Amino acid sequence: MRPMTDLRPNPAPYDMRCPIARTLDVVGERWTILILRDLVTGGARKFQDFERSLTGISPNTLSTRLKRLEDAGIVERRFYEQHPPRAEYVLTEKGKELRPVLRTLFDWGQRHTLYRGSD
Repeated sequence: MRPMTDLRPNPAPYDMRCPIARTLDVVGERWTILILRDLVTGGARKFQDFERSLTGISPNTLSTRLKRLEDAGIVERRFYEQHPPRAEYVLTEKGKELRPVLRTLFDWGQRHTLYRGSD
């Protein structure tokens, strides 16, 4: 598989020769993994669906993260209504390849973290 080329200047303070660093540059921002979680577990999502499930995310942050995932080819925006335009977000084939990564994070969290809910 050929490495993805990115002509943007490196905003990260770490060495981008490492594939893990490059991956984190795409999916490592706060909220991004949770957006991917919602798409993996529930399929296509509308902007409002994300706002409901990601309590605390601002609309600007959500929009920025979705745009970044779209630019990276991980998420696709599909229009399902023309007037007014309405869109939903789905994983691309490239995005679907992240499923095992999310599963591993889930499994690790089940084994090594505790839920501390407010009782």
